[in-house]
Amino acid sequence: MYTPRKCRSFRDWAGMLLAKVERELQVAVNQAKRGFVIREAWEEDLPEMVGFLAKLALHVSGAPPHDLKESEYKRLLRTLHSALDDPNRRLVVAESKSAGLVGMGYVYIWRSQGIWEQSEAAEFKSRVIDDIWVEPDFRGLGILKALLRDLVTFAEEHHASELILEYSASNKEAKAAWTKLGFKPTGVRAAAFTSVVKQALAESQG
Repeated sequence: MYTPRKCRSFRDWAGMLLAKVERELQVAVNQAKRGFVIREAWEEDLPEMVGFLAKLALHVSGAPPHDLKESEYKRLLRTLHSALDDPNRRLVVAESKSAGLVGMGYVYIWRSQGIWEQSEAAEFKSRVIDDIWVEPDFRGLGILKALLRDLVTFAEEHHASELILEYSASNKEAKAAWTKLGFKPTGVRAAAFTSVVKQALAESQG
């Protein structure tokens, strides 16, 4: 039997749930008007999503088109498949009525207990945007922002106050897009060929 206080709590919870459903419905309606919808990925989407990841890798590296090795294709397929039922990961796609899948987004939670002694245990949560891609012919239609809204909502629901992502320093398009959305560089990730470092060390000896 519910007490008046419990009834109010239930009504508040039900009201919040209804408001959330109405917001999601309105977002879906707006997306449909634009000709696309954002939805959770299905198992049958995964092969095409692996193709998106390959395109993303080529875009970042600036390399010409290549075919993935079969071993790498299977690895990516396993990685995406494992995300489907993981409550700490969110895998979504953008689907066009006329063209099928035209984009994807992938985010996962990163937990840290910190490195310093504390009087009480504290867990820090961040959301890592691992991959996000929109097909070139469908950019400028609001799909990127729609994907991000879904991922940000997921982060908020899991009480993650920070979003983290990586992009190539040479990718000016990505830098401009992420900066506009409030992302700021927090470090530098450098790379070098082993042979180059070895030569530099040899030249600096003595």
